[in-house]
Amino acid sequence: MKNIYILIAALVSTFAANAQISFGHIQNQIPRSQKGINQFDVKKDSVEFKGVSVDMGAAFALQFQAVNSFNDQKNLATAPGYRLNNLENNFNLPNANFTIGAQLFDGVRVNLDVYLASRHHNETWVKGGYLQIDKLDFIKKDFLAEFMQYTTIKIGQMENNYGDAHFRRSDNGNAFANPFVGNNIMDAFITEMGAEVYYNRDGFVSMLGVTNSKLNQSVAEIVPSPTTPAAPDQNTTVSPSILAKLGYDKQINDDLRIRLTGSLYHTANSSGNLYSSDRAGSRFYGVMTHDAYNVIDPVTGTTTTAVANNFDAAANKDTGRFNPGYGNWATSYMINPFVKYKGLEFFGTIELTSGGDRKGTDDTRKVNQYVGDIVYRFGEGERFYVGGKYNLVDGKLSNASAQNIQINRFEAAAGWFMTKNVLAKLEYVDQTYKNFSQFNGATPNDFYGGNFKGLMFEAVISF
Repeated sequence: MKNIYILIAALVSTFAANAQISFGHIQNQIPRSQKGINQFDVKKDSVEFKGVSVDMGAAFALQFQAVNSFNDQKNLATAPGYRLNNLENNFNLPNANFTIGAQLFDGVRVNLDVYLASRHHNETWVKGGYLQIDKLDFIKKDFLAEFMQYTTIKIGQMENNYGDAHFRRSDNGNAFANPFVGNNIMDAFITEMGAEVYYNRDGFVSMLGVTNSKLNQSVAEIVPSPTTPAAPDQNTTVSPSILAKLGYDKQINDDLRIRLTGSLYHTANSSGNLYSSDRAGSRFYGVMTHDAYNVIDPVTGTTTTAVANNFDAAANKDTGRFNPGYGNWATSYMINPFVKYKGLEFFGTIELTSGGDRKGTDDTRKVNQYVGDIVYRFGEGERFYVGGKYNLVDGKLSNASAQNIQINRFEAAAGWFMTKNVLAKLEYVDQTYKNFSQFNGATPNDFYGGNFKGLMFEAVISF
């Protein structure tokens, strides 16, 4: 904390000494308050450039959790001590984000996002940052001005723009855009080094991007795993990932807005994963985790395996989520309809994914996700809302699986914007697991006949 005070004091003294630098005069930025809700991709505005200007903001989220887990594992002869963890009704670790950026030139700004505290990392660490270019005047005044009027270029290791659902998710402390507490069960979120080019004109939305497919940057040689008869063609490279988006977004009149987009994420050889890269962690702490137990030989009665408690909130950060676990290559398509009529809004996700089990040549399996939420906002300035959300995941855990597993979640929520920067949410969540096997080898499967349900309260501050 002392270091933060020193940093703030240094910044203030620097700005006081240099009159050319100001605070908060930033171009083409989506607000971090209630005004930023339902703003997607990038935006253009008419803010005048008045020299170098610095932007700072933060977001905080705190949840009170009253949720418990259940499954159908009973009277197991090989694991008599097995049970799911009982969860107390109590507060989770608070989440905090910090954002700092600057308007460097007319049409050029930089942004850096930092997680001050998260479920997976209690310490401060960088989420990512990018350079956003909306004008090319730094090359020559009005250079390609007609083209850049509709074009934005983003470069950096940043939150990559696959689909529209990630604009409606909670990002650690930044939970203003999400009317609910939980993110999607298959939570598509990734921060890889890359570039994105947007061209948005007359309601038409388009984006083309490329990344280097690496979450953690490294120039180390990629050494493939040993070749086996089952996996003869192990990958020896990491290929770029391709992102694309095409759609239409139009405010038809004062009451009606319609948006429809289709998105693609494809990687041929990757060291990352689209559904496991959110290091902040799930909102549902400890659900579907087990207490320590022993696996015993039913004949001799001796212990064959000691299984540890897997509650650890940091190490087991993704409780309540599902990762299809593609080995190395995957393709995902996402379709997102959004309709807002006065205070009533609908947002949907159809996500079709495919990939293989291992690195290298493999058969394709599919896992699909379907999500729909309806939110009604009311009161002066739409300061109150109620909503419901249904989320279904359906697909195979492996090519060898005999049938598809299914995960279903229902969420019902109510919210109150106490101010444009303070939000309180109350939610009921009920998630079920179907067609999961009773055992993973010799150990009981936590998801067999699984279910968790209960109440969540979340308070959010963002500025």
